Amino acid sequence: MPTDFLDPSSLLENGGPILWLQAALAFFGAVFVVERLFFFHRARINVGDLLIGLSNHVRRKAYAEAVHEAARAPGPVARVAHSVLLRHSMERPDLRDIAQEAGQLEVPRIEKNLRAILAVSMLAPMTGMLGTVLGLADTFQRMSERGFAGPAELTTGVLAALVTTAVGLIIAIPAYLFYLYFLGRAKRLFHRIERTGIEMVNMICDARIDTGIVSMRDELEARRREERKQ
Repeated sequence: MPTDFLDPSSLLENGGPILWLQAALAFFGAVFVVERLFFFHRARINVGDLLIGLSNHVRRKAYAEAVHEAARAPGPVARVAHSVLLRHSMERPDLRDIAQEAGQLEVPRIEKNLRAILAVSMLAPMTGMLGTVLGLADTFQRMSERGFAGPAELTTGVLAALVTTAVGLIIAIPAYLFYLYFLGRAKRLFHRIERTGIEMVNMICDARIDTGIVSMRDELEARRREERKQ
């Protein structure tokens, strides 16, 4: 077996075109992972502190300040709170629907590139197996053409064929671990979004009851009833 078997140039030569395909998978997988890392880093926010700050504004009926604070906060949780605050005068069922719709709009952003990372983790070992099968077939074909091959030559050929399998596993294992990590982060973010939507609806409706404030719809209906009586 040559001493330079594990050199990068030797690996590319032994792996053939399959190794170039795996290099492309590794590149795109790294891009997807880095993009998700930046996304979840930007989405980090203390939900408790955000809700406390918004609650103080809502209790004082300072909805403009609450909307401004929610708009300044980063991430999907703050965007859901902002969507509910913009329509604070609506009824509880309507506010609940708005919170659910706002949360659903955040799902594609949170799940972006997760399937791509999973695809890389699944395709990398498959391409490795394909490269190994093709490499072994090529090795045995050359042996049959020569009529005889020594143990050293046979060992070198088999190891060269196994290069793509090893590289495929090296790519697939980190990619799948990153997929599981991002999947857990996404589920926790979904839970925070749901919690924020529920808390915002309850916060607005409770403040409306405590201060005697009625919704715009209730006010219009009351005016209509008064006009009918007159």
